[in-house]
This record gives sequence, structure tokens and C-alpha cells, in this order.
Amino acid sequence: MSAATLTDRKNAAISRGVGMTTQVYADRAENAEIWDKEGRRYIDFASGIAVVNTGHRHPRVIAAVKDQLDRFTHTCHQVVPYENYVHLAERLNALTPGDFAKKTIFVTTGAEAVENAVKIARAATGRSAVIAFGGGFHGRTFMGMALTGKVVPYKVGFGSMPSDVFHAPFPVPLHGVSVEQSIAALKKLFAADVDPQRVAAIIIEPVQGEGGFYPAPPAFLKALRELCDQHGMLLIADEVQTGFARTGKMFAMDHHEVAPDLITMAKSLAGGFPLAAVTGRAEIMDAPGPGGLGGTYGGNPLGIAAAHAVLDVIADEDLCNRANQVGSRLKQRLESLRDKVPEIADIRGPGFMNAVEFNDATTKLPSADFANKVRLIALDKGLILLTCGIHGNVIRFLAPITIQDGVFSEALDILEASMLEAHAAS
Repeated sequence: MSAATLTDRKNAAISRGVGMTTQVYADRAENAEIWDKEGRRYIDFASGIAVVNTGHRHPRVIAAVKDQLDRFTHTCHQVVPYENYVHLAERLNALTPGDFAKKTIFVTTGAEAVENAVKIARAATGRSAVIAFGGGFHGRTFMGMALTGKVVPYKVGFGSMPSDVFHAPFPVPLHGVSVEQSIAALKKLFAADVDPQRVAAIIIEPVQGEGGFYPAPPAFLKALRELCDQHGMLLIADEVQTGFARTGKMFAMDHHEVAPDLITMAKSLAGGFPLAAVTGRAEIMDAPGPGGLGGTYGGNPLGIAAAHAVLDVIADEDLCNRANQVGSRLKQRLESLRDKVPEIADIRGPGFMNAVEFNDATTKLPSADFANKVRLIALDKGLILLTCGIHGNVIRFLAPITIQDGVFSEALDILEASMLEAHAAS
């Protein structure tokens, strides 16, 4: 069946609110490659939005899930618990940043993890307000939307957001916002809008995802930690997109000298199976009473089994080091194109969480049009790319860290050709 026919069926059956980046209907996938229903092969530089860091259908992940399928698929841990859930919590407690006792809960999605982190922070502090940052993305639930610092398409048309959520500017020197200015804005927020003694937590992505792959400067995270300690607020690191070797360390916060009180995880935790988690200081995680946390599908046995295999693969295949190697290759290739593609405004990102930002070559203003041209040309050549950023002018690179060297080289050639072609057409 053709993609056009499938798209017609999709348009007739599925809400238009479920947007689609491509019209590529997957038939099968392996590591960094996808084949569509028409048999065409694509190189996947999206990984289901940072979900398959260990590649599509990693053999060890599939084997672990098949083994679990033969045992049981669901009991609800809150009704009939299972040891694998406990063991995975123990592993995350040990792996996450921070030299203190920790505890973990499992849920199903990144937005659910964020919602629960806010619940836990409020229960632990007895406070209600939460501060997030412009350009941040924290999910599509109502609290997730409230925390998210981008209106279109995430908030538009959905009415009023939950109260007691405040935003401050995220430091992006490229766009004229320094660390000092962001900290000053927070202090102004405390003076003009919300008493810091009423703030439960500050939530931040250590590298903004949808916002444009901007890394939080170390000085900024250090200052946030100091502000939180000064005012009795908690620091929540949203590592839904940055976690599990993507940035060249297990977690992006491992690049910094400070540790969060709570950390949210999802996406690549289970290698393509739905699983999310919140890990944090033990005394904070114990603030809600029994029954205050959980969910019917939270910690599904298949996701738990997959996550154990993912952690084993990351360690055994040294994927943190691999992320640094392939990310360095990608950034070097992009740097070599600066003179040929004057639209390149910036190349950035730790490990293999990389991005290239485009401005119009004449006006020097952000150019979503150029970024989309590159994306579409690359797609036509068989490379799947994603755009992001509050201006839509950033291409982010999220290929599986396990991508084969030959496939990676092929993808870089397509990327270069696509950028040159887009420039020639501009």
C-alpha cells in the first residue's frame, strides 16, 4: 500500500492534533535503519525522538523482552510486585548523579514523570509554586504544558494552564541572554511575582530539547543550586531527552559539579518500550503517603526487562565513549561546511546530542525555512532529520549511539549534500 493511501486513511481516522514529521510508514527497523511499507530504506537520525539510543531492536533488549513475555506481562506492581522493578530502582539509585541515599518510582511517560516530580516536590516542601524556563519542554499534560516554555503548538487553543507556574529566561548567549541576566531575571521574579518561600522547585533541562539543544552553562546550574539551597527549593533535572549516554555521560547532569534533588527519565530508558522514572533524595521521595504515587501501568514488566538490558548494553558497549566519538565526527563535518553554507549560525551539543542552527545568510535572522529545506531534501535522499527550537531554525541530531560506522558515514554525506543543495536554492 502506498504512503499516499496510508496518509489518506490516517487523515480520515486520526485527529489532526497528532502531527507527523514525515509520511514514512515504518515496516521494519534495525539499529539505525528503517524500511517503509514500500521497501525504501532510511537512515534514522531521529531515534523516535531520542528513544532508541541503543538502536532499533537491539538483540539484547529484544531477548530480555521475549524472556519476560514467557513469564508474565502485567500484574501491576502495586498489587503483585516483582523483583525486576526493585532491582531496576536499585540500579538507577546507584547510577544517577548525587552522593546521597536515593529512591525511585516508575511510571510510563516523560510527562508523567514530570507530573510526579512536581507532586513529590510539593509534598516534600509544603509549597506549591514551580519555576521553569523559556524554551523548555516538559510534556503535553496540563502541568507539562504549563511548565513548557513554548506556546505553538503545545499550548495554543487549550485554555488556561495550572496556576503557580512561573518562567524565567534560559541563558543562551547566542541570542543575547547571559547567565547573569537569567539569574537577575529569577531574582526579579522573586521580588515582583512569587515569594521564593512559596516555591517548591525549579525544573530545568540540562540541555534543552525541543527548545533548541542549548546546553545549560555550568555556572548557571551552580547558581541555581545555590538559589535552591538558600531558599529551601528543590532542583529538578528533566533528563527525559538527555539521559542514558546521549550527552557522552550516563546523565547530562554528570557533566556538572552539582546534583539535582530529583531527576526525571523516560525515552531511551527502555530502548523503545514505554517506561519512565523519577529518582531523587530518599527523604524527598518518601514525602507522599502510600498510594499517593503510582499508576496501573507504571513499571510495566516488559519495560523493566528492556531497561535492564539497555543499562547492560550502555556499559558493555561503552556507549558514553561512543557518543563522544560519533558526536565529535558529526560536529567536525558540520564545521567543515561553514564557509560553504553561510546559513550556519552555530554548531553545538555535548556527546551525541548535537544541533546546527541556521540563520538567513542576508538578514542574519533565524531561518526556519532553511532548516526545513535541509530536512526535506535529506528525507528525499533517505535521511530522517528533526527540527526544533523556538524559532524552528535548528536541526537536532539523535541517531542511535550504536549506529554502524559505514551507515554513519553515508548519513554524513547525505547531510552535507542536503545542506549544500538547500544553500544553492536559497
